[in-house]
Amino acid sequence: MNNPKFQIKEGSNNQFYFNLKALNGQVILTSEMYVTKQGCKGGIESVKNNAPSDEQYDRKEAKNGQFYFNLKATNGEIIGKSEMYTTKSARDNGIESVKTNAPKAGIEDTTVQVAN
Repeated sequence: MNNPKFQIKEGSNNQFYFNLKALNGQVILTSEMYVTKQGCKGGIESVKNNAPSDEQYDRKEAKNGQFYFNLKATNGEIIGKSEMYTTKSARDNGIESVKTNAPKAGIEDTTVQVAN
């Protein structure tokens, strides 16, 4: 069985981002791009700290009728965005999943090269 985890990845322009994965391996939250890996790790800590607070979530509806949410830090900055959901209840379940999984999630750094 998988554990919830934050996966640090390297994106374009040598910038870093993370995905929060639930127990089932599904991505439930994706960060913005960070210039440094240290900044990315700080974003993870911010998600862990803010995830339990319901008032930190912005529940949104996209122009195409799908639903998503943003998780904000206490300063109002967006620290993570959800995937798109077809229903409000699915989006709300996604929020509950972040609340449950983020605080106890481990960190997997996929940018580290393993020497043979």
